[in-house]
Amino acid sequence: MTGPILEKYEYSGQPSLARPDLHPPEGWSLALVASVQRIYNHRLSPDGGRIAFFWHREDLADLYVLPAAGGWPQRMTTDRPSLPYWQDETPQWSPDGCWLAFSSGEHVRILDSRGGLSKKLQIPLQDSASPVWLADNDRLVVAATVDETPRLYLTDRAGSFARALTREPGSDFDARPSPDCRSVAFVRWPDDDLNRRDIRLVDLESGETRLLSGLPATKEWSPRWSPDGQWLAFLSQRTEFSQVWLVRADGRDLHQLTDEGREVNELAWSPDGARLACTVNRGGRRELVLFDVQTGSRSELRGGDGIHAHPNWSPDGRFITVEYESPVQPPEVCRVDLADGRLTPLTFSLPPALARNPLVMPEEVKYKSADGAEIPALLFKPARPNGAALVNPHGGPAEQYEFYWDIFPQYLAAKGYTLLMPNYRGSTGFGRTFEHKNYGDWGGGDVQDCLSAADFLRGLPGIDPARIGIFGESFGAYLTNCCLAADPDRFACGVSIYGDADLFTSWAQCNGFIRRYTEMQMGHPAANRKAYEAGTIIARLAGIRKPLLLLHGLEDDIVPPQASEELARELRRLGKVFEYKTYAGEPHGFQKRANLLDALERMERFFDWYLLPAPVGRIGNPTYGWCRTNLSICPTCPESFAA
Repeated sequence: MTGPILEKYEYSGQPSLARPDLHPPEGWSLALVASVQRIYNHRLSPDGGRIAFFWHREDLADLYVLPAAGGWPQRMTTDRPSLPYWQDETPQWSPDGCWLAFSSGEHVRILDSRGGLSKKLQIPLQDSASPVWLADNDRLVVAATVDETPRLYLTDRAGSFARALTREPGSDFDARPSPDCRSVAFVRWPDDDLNRRDIRLVDLESGETRLLSGLPATKEWSPRWSPDGQWLAFLSQRTEFSQVWLVRADGRDLHQLTDEGREVNELAWSPDGARLACTVNRGGRRELVLFDVQTGSRSELRGGDGIHAHPNWSPDGRFITVEYESPVQPPEVCRVDLADGRLTPLTFSLPPALARNPLVMPEEVKYKSADGAEIPALLFKPARPNGAALVNPHGGPAEQYEFYWDIFPQYLAAKGYTLLMPNYRGSTGFGRTFEHKNYGDWGGGDVQDCLSAADFLRGLPGIDPARIGIFGESFGAYLTNCCLAADPDRFACGVSIYGDADLFTSWAQCNGFIRRYTEMQMGHPAANRKAYEAGTIIARLAGIRKPLLLLHGLEDDIVPPQASEELARELRRLGKVFEYKTYAGEPHGFQKRANLLDALERMERFFDWYLLPAPVGRIGNPTYGWCRTNLSICPTCPESFAA
């Protein structure tokens, strides 16, 4: 395929048109859905007085600073390009609180925390990111990608030099300077074992690097220094569920601290070094739990049906700031008082018009897949069901559909759609064995899990088996494409949002990190060709008999836009019913409000067109009638009745 892909809309067969007989639910509109703009990745200042965070607004993701006691947030930047929040970083305060370092575009920038314009760090590197300060308030460690390989560099606030700290084969990230400024802990992802991640230490004076903790085919990550610099805490997958481990800076006394029987996701040291604040995954909820470093004893600070993320301790140890969200609450920066666990929101991003609407809290369910495997899922049950249902597999695949904020399913539920979010094999949060179940088997057992999700929905009261659709983003879109190709009857339609169909070409065209991620699970295509062939469905699209909507951003380097272009070309050749829309300037996750709104409108029309029953009487369109046979509006079908 040659030449750039231009922004386009095309279709084969009848395009989905608006249903004039249908209206948004009372109190809802898609503009309201798109109005909630995410607050994320906050950092408490060293003195505990201010909070820096990113806020996705006006098609940007600018830096804001908020008083920790509450108040009006100040906008510190005005031109920072937005990224999908899951790809973005966290702003970093200098230890004296005078400066903020953050990445913007392809460069690290430094900002006086009192105000002014940020300045690009003038280091001789083309691509820099992930800045972290040393305790001297002047030097920083940054990550820079050279030949698609992340390396760590030491520099200063002026960017007057850049000294490479790591050089060995592999990717290096998550740098954490020691409190005494003598060494830097980091994570090494070696080239020769992509299922291994080590905790390593580099001496800043000698440049010597040594292993602190690591095992073959074992992931370890998130190294965090104790305040006195004597210990490093980190997360390890040495056991079935990731847990906190401790090791001394000289490599002695390596031992496991927590034994939750559930995944520990994040950790943060208390100022006195006596406790760790951790987030612990309980069936898709992330609770805030305190662990005693000496004994490992635990005390739950906050639970509930939501997500606590990014804990930051106040310097006096009296409160912790977190980002809290739930299916009925968008992410907000909050303060949690240690004395009573009381949570106080400090930001307020929920529009009053949306706050008036009743939102659905999903239910935990489980169902059997084709091979008998038990698949956990979250079920959104509408107050007034319309008989139609949707399966929504998450991306990843090493992710989990959790009790987080996801507004579009709430809109669909308000319309009467029942939604099932399966955590198919390969999902995180349920142990290492379950997470590894689709290694070498993309498009196999995970597809059966999604097909079985449709069977589960068929068994629910009031669900019409002929009116079940499927949609997803990224790997969830790939599963959508696979499901429609594998079974012509389970689903009535599908929506693929930056999805894939050819594992070979996507491996060749994606960025270096995603290529390594793919090889971690599937091996190199030259060494594991049969697995790639089994997961590639581009030659099996003749099996698709139901309509498919493709949406893709043209700046996507995770699932390149060529994936949907190749898919649309083959669907066109086979005469399949599909719609295809691309968006200029969009990465892997639509960032511009106009494009997001357009995509939501197309999805809503598509679902209403193919999943909702024929209306009774006139529908108000002078040209098109409703086809009782095909459940669509058709200008020529003899089964249509005139409007």
